[in-house]
Amino acid sequence: MLSSYPVRIDRPSEFSLTAERSRFYALLAPLVSPADMDALLKTRRRDYRKAVHHCWAYRCRDAAGAIVETSKDDGEVGHPGRVLLELLKKHDLEGVLLVSRIFGGVKLGVGGVSRAFRDAGQGAINTAVRT
Repeated sequence: MLSSYPVRIDRPSEFSLTAERSRFYALLAPLVSPADMDALLKTRRRDYRKAVHHCWAYRCRDAAGAIVETSKDDGEVGHPGRVLLELLKKHDLEGVLLVSRIFGGVKLGVGGVSRAFRDAGQGAINTAVRT
């Protein structure tokens, strides 16, 4: 019998990629509550000080057990937060997917930015599945 519950991420998984000299650092991690998001963002901003954008999405359960979903683009073009949320939904995962971008001097355009964030997020998911 198939479970109707998303798969909860139990340990962090990271992946990085370079697209047109911009570097993307993805993190797939457990998230107990939305309140934990602030601490995670603070840590990522400290770890990647040159990153201008930290786009993220999460899916977790509220006190009643219902799935809560949200995302943030952090001022980046192309709605990468929504792209990351779509990845979490596609793989039916419960946790946070956060991608930090260090700009490399070449504008990627809306499609290029969305593609790079998607590829980085998918890489973190693939890494989690492999380990």
